[in-house]
Amino acid sequence: MPANILNLPAYTVTNIEETEHDYHINAETKTTPQKCPHCYSDNLVGFGRNEQLVRDLPIHGKRIGIYVDTRRYQCRSCNKTFYERLPDVDGKRMMTSRLVTWLGKQSVKRPFSHLAEEIGISEMTVKNVFNDYINELERTVRFETPQWMGIDEIHIIKKPRCVVSNIENNTIVNVLRDRNKKTVADYLFRLKGRELVKCVAIDMWEPYKDAVREVMPQARIVVDKFHVVRLANECLEVVRKEIRGSLTDKQRRGLMHDRFILLKREANLQGLDLITLESWTKNYPALGAAYRAKEDFFAIYDALETQEAIGMFRRWEAGLHPDIKDAFYPLIRAVNNWMPEIMAYFDHPVTNAYTESLNNLIRVMNRLGRGYSFEALRAKILFTEGVCKIKKPKFQRPVQRAQEMEAFSYFSGMSRMGPSTNSSEREINYGADISTLVRMIEEGLL
Repeated sequence: MPANILNLPAYTVTNIEETEHDYHINAETKTTPQKCPHCYSDNLVGFGRNEQLVRDLPIHGKRIGIYVDTRRYQCRSCNKTFYERLPDVDGKRMMTSRLVTWLGKQSVKRPFSHLAEEIGISEMTVKNVFNDYINELERTVRFETPQWMGIDEIHIIKKPRCVVSNIENNTIVNVLRDRNKKTVADYLFRLKGRELVKCVAIDMWEPYKDAVREVMPQARIVVDKFHVVRLANECLEVVRKEIRGSLTDKQRRGLMHDRFILLKREANLQGLDLITLESWTKNYPALGAAYRAKEDFFAIYDALETQEAIGMFRRWEAGLHPDIKDAFYPLIRAVNNWMPEIMAYFDHPVTNAYTESLNNLIRVMNRLGRGYSFEALRAKILFTEGVCKIKKPKFQRPVQRAQEMEAFSYFSGMSRMGPSTNSSEREINYGADISTLVRMIEEGLL
């Protein structure tokens, strides 16, 4: 009798045929049904056989097909017929349970077409397994609701998607299909523990603000500093491009690498960069005024409290040179329209570290995204094994834990107290670590 290379104890292998790419294995179950699944009678008789093809994990790099000689029975009590149950086979499809589990995990990392070819099944089957796997993860995996939440956007497959992050832990807790108010509000409404969110850092996108105010009125909305100062840089860019557009080719060569120098902070300019900037500002006063306006605006964020920052902004606005005021109007308008949320930064400062990480993620996701659906890319971000930042429960000897519980029960008078629900004693999943995710993509692990 052939060796049981399947390592499935419930089956007996009766024949093995090996080809260049496949193993064709004939097998039968070791046990027979004892009762009718309909009426539970044990009055059963054989009623024919049927060969069923069951797919399994590859062995020795070859695809596996298990041909199970499945027996059919009739119940003499209720006259119904049924086939014997196949152990270790998934209830929804003719695959072993271990293959379905493996496919689910692999489908997050690898293209469906590659898996379909490796197993010898259709891409649609792989996609269906993927959908079931992700649905189960959505049901069972719970990311910790951040007290300091970030709501930003990430471009996936040429469309802006809302990304929800845990700023304190530099992790992503969800990626939504779009950034519309309804989509964001629906997600926040279903979020467990949303009443514990203290602050939400956003960019200047009105639907984010409206959704947070509607669903989490207790949360303080803060416009991330990064998005504000980036707008100041964009205003400087407008002046730079206008000046370059009026110059001859020879004059433009004199402004070589101007963008990179102008975007630097004044304190970081050294040597040749500093000399070059001084030369430019003498020859092009408007460029010098725009650079000074950018630097003075950045300095507002050195204020120690809100009222000081507001005063600095008003003086900055009043002191803008007439030649550049129009170019800086988008920044002036944005600050005036979002004044409470921008100035909330001085009570609840948000660093731009997670935003920079998101930019890195956008870069690698755009490279990875070719040929993938949004659902597949979202699954890669949230559910890839090894990417989540998880805090394990504190290591504690069982006897020590029992003594602590007994002492607590004695002093509190609660002799029937159940297991502790303290957050330090459960596993906490903070979401997908952004830096780990970027590294895994860059190293080809996704």
